[in-house]
Amino acid sequence: MAMTRNQRACEVMRRLASLYPTAHIALDYAGDPWHLLVAVILSAQTTDVGVNKVTPTLFARYPHPEDLAGADMLDVEEIIHSTGFFHAKTKSIMATARMVVAEFGGRVPDTMEGLMRLPGVARKTANIVISNAFGKVEGIAVDTHVFRLAHRLGLSDESDPDKVERDLTSLLPREDWFHVNYRFIDHGRAVCTAKRPVCGACTLSDICPAAFTIAGWRQEA
Repeated sequence: MAMTRNQRACEVMRRLASLYPTAHIALDYAGDPWHLLVAVILSAQTTDVGVNKVTPTLFARYPHPEDLAGADMLDVEEIIHSTGFFHAKTKSIMATARMVVAEFGGRVPDTMEGLMRLPGVARKTANIVISNAFGKVEGIAVDTHVFRLAHRLGLSDESDPDKVERDLTSLLPREDWFHVNYRFIDHGRAVCTAKRPVCGACTLSDICPAAFTIAGWRQEA
């Protein structure tokens, strides 16, 4: 009997939990909500490894929102240059710093509504920050890996990340929401890659509608 979407989603999470039991956020932020917020904004269109290379210098020079709010823009751009889109990212993190200082007393807001008021913060960023920094799970952070795997696994047909999140939260129990992002990321990087997924070595191939159908798929690693 064919699996329903709900059954497939739960089985996917069960298998990925066994495969990646310690999957977690890869950004370095030392438990500081402000550092995490900035790191997540900088991670757009680049790797977490790349962000981790620049944030020690950035936070050593501008450790608090008050510091970054009044920073020299060219200096910030130089520090984060390697992350790409550094003009836009500098504007976003500095504008965010100013709003955090002016409207939130220098503290990162701990609500989805408050976080999403900040420049450069959409639902993905807000979900990552609120869950990791404040222990509040309000949804599922849909990045490029989650988006890709959700479609390949037949868990969503939506083209908008917010609607993909809605589909995933409707299929999975709330206690799984936090783990989706990190387990999907690990699997997306190791096995279900964008260009050449290793379907022959995938623990999900027998329940994945896209298994062995994607151009460039590999039989084994």
